[in-house]
Amino acid sequence: MTVTEKAEVTQWVERCAELEQNVLELTAKLQWYDEQYRLAMHNRYCSSSEATSEQLLMLFNEAESETDAADAQNATDADATETITYERRKFEGQREAKFKNLQVITIPFELSAEDQMCPACDGALHQMSKEVRVELRIEPAKVYVANLERAVYACRACQENETQTPVITAPMPAPAFPGSFASASAVSYIMGQKFVEGLPLYRQEKALARLGVDISRQTLANWMLKGAEWLEILYYRLHELLLQRDILHADETTLQVLHEEGRTAQKKSYLWLYRTGREGPHIVLFEYQQTREGEHPRRFLLGFRGHLHVDCYSGYDGLAKPKEMLEGVRLPPDVVLSGCMAHARRRFDEALVALAPVARKSATIPAAACGLKFCNDLFKIERDLHDVTPEERLAGRKDKSAKVVEDFKTWLHGPQASKIMPKSATGKAIAYCINNWSKLTEFLKDGRLEIDNNRGERSIKAFVMGRKAWLFANTPRGAKSSAIIYSIVETAKENGLNPYAYIEHLLLQLPNIDTQDVQSLDNLLPWSPNLPMACQIPTNTTQ
Repeated sequence: MTVTEKAEVTQWVERCAELEQNVLELTAKLQWYDEQYRLAMHNRYCSSSEATSEQLLMLFNEAESETDAADAQNATDADATETITYERRKFEGQREAKFKNLQVITIPFELSAEDQMCPACDGALHQMSKEVRVELRIEPAKVYVANLERAVYACRACQENETQTPVITAPMPAPAFPGSFASASAVSYIMGQKFVEGLPLYRQEKALARLGVDISRQTLANWMLKGAEWLEILYYRLHELLLQRDILHADETTLQVLHEEGRTAQKKSYLWLYRTGREGPHIVLFEYQQTREGEHPRRFLLGFRGHLHVDCYSGYDGLAKPKEMLEGVRLPPDVVLSGCMAHARRRFDEALVALAPVARKSATIPAAACGLKFCNDLFKIERDLHDVTPEERLAGRKDKSAKVVEDFKTWLHGPQASKIMPKSATGKAIAYCINNWSKLTEFLKDGRLEIDNNRGERSIKAFVMGRKAWLFANTPRGAKSSAIIYSIVETAKENGLNPYAYIEHLLLQLPNIDTQDVQSLDNLLPWSPNLPMACQIPTNTTQ
């Protein structure tokens, strides 16, 4: 073979290798696009519950699943009669328990005196028993005008005999809104409708009109702003108490604010959440900020020392930086970040959903299913340890969870990792766990810590659901007021209070106390024993 022929062969070999590499890259890109398409279709048309992933896992063990399902169905059919009978027998007692905290009125239905005659012999009838039908009745909101009249007194003797006559006016509580016809009950009702029930002000405007009250949404918005100024006093006190805890949760979500200086209406603003952990009394605080920068949690949590549950967003990393050197030893950080295993699990769940149908029919269990099983095993252990003491929970984690965590770590760094494309859904799930491993396993060190940040996500969900109804805030002042009101509402709910009754109590009391006196403010906290019973939610109802 001549030199020219050898050169041509070498050229074609290199060209073939280049084409093969292109095919591999294009195949990987095509698989990535397929994953994104399947995820998009799943998010659009399927249930958002992550529990459905268990059904996908069953595809790899179809025979056993069908057998278990058949056995379960046979057992259900066999016990169906007993179950139905038991439920019917228990129904009456359950209904009485539901209504035990409600006012009961009796509406009698009796025969007139003329009709109390026997149709057979015209003798007088007597009442032998009563038949009772129980109904749950609901009256819609009532709107009325209250005239608060202050009696003014003078002394007739002084009028007749003295040059000056004392005039004494009966005491009356100071209003929260001087010069306005807004009352504490009216403002707390409007706040409750928007921030608890998710009813925008323009809908409330129409609802009030149907009750015969013509109040514009602009007026209602001004009530919210002024009411938030009073609630802000308690908000700052709750912030002080929050920083005294040693275990907190944090999260953040987007908020659209239409009129921000130097920013377009399309720019995303953020509402940050900070709340206490599993130990009560509970505090839930929101803060409005224009950006998602890490300086915001550093400023809000200035002075906090302890563990902070987060979702591994890098903006929180600045909180956990080691402190300055002291005598040659670097001091540990004030804040230790604890990651969210639910986020890791969610990534494996999405990777399993994104698998191609051919991969699901394969005899080999995919890596996403293996990663999901490790997460499920950890959560199952946590469910078993839910109602135990922190000391017992820590012991249980060391006994059971530590072994699962160690096996999980070995699997993450195992040989299968090199065979998975880094940009695939499974590759990203593995990388997320490896990059945040110290945060994800922090829960093994303290029985009071939680395995996830679901507590924070549940608290911020109230705002997310409300945002679907009222969509945006008009100004930064309105966004800040919304954050304050949501803080008071969610803190009240977490401590078993009726938000409407609690806010009304605050708006009645705050104008009539010394707001600089800490003890006076502490008497208004959601867990204060001095709160009236009207603020409490009956124990047999849900929030």
